[in-house]
Amino acid sequence: MIEKRQFYIDGAWVDPKDGKDHNVIDPSTEDPCAIISLGGQADTDAAVAAAKAAFPAWMATPPAERIAYVEKLYQAYKARSEDMAKAISLEMGAPIDLSRQQQVGAGIGHIKAFLETAKTFHFDEPLGDHAPNDRIIHEPIGVVGMITPWNWPMNQVTLKVIAGLIAGCTMVLKPSEESPLSSMLFAEMIDEAGLPKGVFNLVNGDGAGVGSQMSAHPDIDMISFTGSSRAGKLISKAAADTLKRVSLELGGKGANLIFADADEKAVKRGVLHCMNNSGQSCNAPTRMLVQREVYDQAVETAAEVANKITVGSSHEEGRHIGPVVNETQFNKIQDLIQKGIDEGARLVAGGTGRPDGLNRGFFVRPTVFADVNNDMTIAREEIFGPVLSIMPFDSEEDGIRIANDTPYGLTNYVQTQDSARANRVARALRSGMVEMNGQSRGMGAPFGGMKQSGNGREGGKWGIEDFLEVKAVSGWTPDA
Repeated sequence: MIEKRQFYIDGAWVDPKDGKDHNVIDPSTEDPCAIISLGGQADTDAAVAAAKAAFPAWMATPPAERIAYVEKLYQAYKARSEDMAKAISLEMGAPIDLSRQQQVGAGIGHIKAFLETAKTFHFDEPLGDHAPNDRIIHEPIGVVGMITPWNWPMNQVTLKVIAGLIAGCTMVLKPSEESPLSSMLFAEMIDEAGLPKGVFNLVNGDGAGVGSQMSAHPDIDMISFTGSSRAGKLISKAAADTLKRVSLELGGKGANLIFADADEKAVKRGVLHCMNNSGQSCNAPTRMLVQREVYDQAVETAAEVANKITVGSSHEEGRHIGPVVNETQFNKIQDLIQKGIDEGARLVAGGTGRPDGLNRGFFVRPTVFADVNNDMTIAREEIFGPVLSIMPFDSEEDGIRIANDTPYGLTNYVQTQDSARANRVARALRSGMVEMNGQSRGMGAPFGGMKQSGNGREGGKWGIEDFLEVKAVSGWTPDA
């Protein structure tokens, strides 16, 4: 049993002031794998006070020095990548190979991308030739409360922490209590990189406790949150009294439009993408919209692909999918699968219950529904499990209408070999991101959504800008 009862505050590991024990559960076995402490108000206050005290000096640190600290952190992260992979696999159930390649790899990629962006970022620049004595200064917003989810721990931690460090912010990180071990390991790397005391602080806790305390805290200038749309609304309300900035990356219900001329691997690619990480990705293409001419074949192919996906322990190597994160999530997914059946969707793969041979652990059968319509619950709600809904569409306009008929707007997908159509559809889709024909977004592209998928952008220059204020100065004397 791993014991991680301390918090990282003001450059040191400290005992909680009013914490309570919390068991971290291994979702592959349903057994406790670690004990952590959940903080209380006194712990939140101590971390925020440390960040507030450290802010003036860190803000004044030249960007080149902040970049040098991040470069040291980058080396520490890479050196301990195997430890990180094992921690993530244990705490949230990502199969160890996926954890090594994608979970840990996401952190490596984001740190590298931010370092490259930072070296050319203009923190201080003239307004323009028409106003030679006007200066635009980008300065850090202040103390940032960062609340991260369990599904892609280092993806979200690095998107927030690295951008915040480069911007010159100080911070308090509250990782999910479901996946705290990876963030505590990350704090060890921060310590190894030698960042000044108080710049980065970590307090474990749950949303109702530390999360709510941070959202309403008068000395926190910004909340950066990734998680459910429900929690995002509560955070926004709590933050309103102090008028702090709130950046939200929330849920999704991505549509994958497959036109009749899509490439032959489009359906398989869509199913595997939906099921990746056991379906626990906010940008998963969980609604597959297929043009009617190729609909029947697409349903058949999707069922074949899903039936070949294997499910197993996160501790075993291989290309299988692992469990979902906890019992609550498992039960929610089971209820939604049953809801799909009850509301008349045609089940073509998977279904309720655990896969054969798995009687313990939060394992879900890879499930595909056909003949879904946008009035069904499984088409409206974010399931956050390995469940795909397939529905037909007729024309380009019909497909766009169905895709946009959702409260979410994070990522949509387009599969067609008609370049003009692809571009038209990309412009018409109401989402923060559109990926076409299996091509992922490039390094440093912004991540974020519209509507109830949130606001703000993470990654690249946009991720750094999210943590900056813009100051306009007139009467500036150049070169003074």
